[in-house]
Amino acid sequence: MRAGDRLVMDAVRKSGPWPVVLAVTAIAGAAGELALPYAAGRTVDGFVSARPETTSWLTACAVIVVGIILCESAGVWARGASSAYAAARLRLSVLRHVLGVGPAAIRRFPEGELVTRAGLNAEEAGRAPESVTGALALLVPTVGALVALTLIDPALTATLVAGIALILLVLRAFLRATTTIAGGYQEVQGEIAARLVDALGGARTIAAAGTADRETRRVLGPLDRLRAHGMELWRANASAGIQAGLIVPLVEVAVLAVGGLRLAAGDLTIGELYAAARYAVLGAALSTALGHIGGLARARAAAGRVAELLALPPTRYGTRHLPASHATPAPHTASASHAASVPQAASTLHAASTPHAAAPHAAPGADARPGGRGVVELRAVTAAGLAVDELVLAGGSVTAVVGRSGSGKSLLAALVARLADPAGGTVLLDGVPLPELDRAELRRAIGYAFERPVLVGDTVGEAIGLGTDDHGTVPAAATAACADGFIRRLPDGYATPMADTPLSGGERQRIGLARAFAQGERLLVLDDATSSLDTVTERQVGNALTAESRGRTRLIVAHRLTTASRADRVVWLEDGTVLGHAPHHELWRDPRYRAVFQGDVS
Repeated sequence: MRAGDRLVMDAVRKSGPWPVVLAVTAIAGAAGELALPYAAGRTVDGFVSARPETTSWLTACAVIVVGIILCESAGVWARGASSAYAAARLRLSVLRHVLGVGPAAIRRFPEGELVTRAGLNAEEAGRAPESVTGALALLVPTVGALVALTLIDPALTATLVAGIALILLVLRAFLRATTTIAGGYQEVQGEIAARLVDALGGARTIAAAGTADRETRRVLGPLDRLRAHGMELWRANASAGIQAGLIVPLVEVAVLAVGGLRLAAGDLTIGELYAAARYAVLGAALSTALGHIGGLARARAAAGRVAELLALPPTRYGTRHLPASHATPAPHTASASHAASVPQAASTLHAASTPHAAAPHAAPGADARPGGRGVVELRAVTAAGLAVDELVLAGGSVTAVVGRSGSGKSLLAALVARLADPAGGTVLLDGVPLPELDRAELRRAIGYAFERPVLVGDTVGEAIGLGTDDHGTVPAAATAACADGFIRRLPDGYATPMADTPLSGGERQRIGLARAFAQGERLLVLDDATSSLDTVTERQVGNALTAESRGRTRLIVAHRLTTASRADRVVWLEDGTVLGHAPHHELWRDPRYRAVFQGDVS
């Protein structure tokens, strides 16, 4: 809980002016509550003795009561404002951090769990300033009561101290138990949310299979554990409430008993005894902190869950920029020139391939376009079962990545686009390691299209031009992706709001492709980004990719035979290992390669 506690204190410190307002109202209200017994005692003594100043003391009592009411009202308003401010600030911090972490956050936590932690748990942690300030505010009347009783009679103070010590023990045990139970409750909430998000994502499949009832039972399966944690919270509250409820009257009776003896001995007046009784009640006011302590426990547990998100390491970027042009890798990034190292590198690359795949040992730069920008190198790269000793994608070339399901195609694409970092080895673009590139430079250089793209932007045009400054490229990019025609048929064309744009799977993919075309200046990475397109449209998009006029390197995760046949070279993966890197017609000699496309008649 240390990280969670640090987050709680950070929320308290950075909650704007509201904790100060809470503290001022709490202290002023506590001062009024401390002054009221004294004023009431003087009023009682005045009535008993028929003193002329009794009216003044009675007026003072009324003024103090009004002041306490005003402080309490202001405190309620400030508590709501502080919680809202702290929760909003924490949510924004979590959102920025999770987006900065990137896809690694999804790999660490399910989407529903992320939403729960960034939403509900952040809100609960945001209530920490209210709980902490409220609990600390109760110390003011307690300390004041001890001081006042000491001034009246030290024997009364000793009696109250013993009672307060017992109350503190109850509160300490309650905080520990409730924090643990609340953490379990929140964990089950996150599990249910994760299952619900998965079910919503597969709603059409569930409806088609007629398994709605079974899926409902699966989503709600953890409810029994949620109920068990809820009952534990209730029992913890009830137990602490009973214990505190027994201690408070005992403390009051003990103070009154000692005060009565002092009154009988003539050491106290009736008014002082009344004041002592009131101060005993104020001193035992810590027993009413159960609500604040319970809130603090839930905030601590929630903050611990949020802190786990914030502990995810964000993606680090460097400050380097790409060279203006790049025909071959810079000398400091290679042990020798490409021409000299090709036979040795090719031998290493094809060590696992058959003799039929031996022909592709052509120079990696043989397909380079003029200018040579966009050279991609993978050196001794390992990541989650994928291992690539050495692989070079020539600048301006089209490379298809093929392999059976689970062979590592999408992971290779993610590494090349730096949506993931390898566990070992280096990925370079034009001789510069990707982690050393400036963030804006990296994202300007690489465009990525996904199988199921998420379209971000208020309008269709913004969704395509996302992250680019030159929105004049949007129509050209949409044309290359065969999306311009259906976009112009929309009510407002490229200005049509995304919320008012019903899209089929193929149309969504084409907009995603257009976004990639509009972004990457040196490299385009397409991860199964044409899977929802019909054959004719897929061929048109494929032709646009192979005839790309900007000289960008293209890496395409391919499942269709036609896509592989149109590429300059093919990277053939099997169980995370590169079995071949050669033109399609040369790899086609290997029956194992042909088996990858078995059943594909496109």
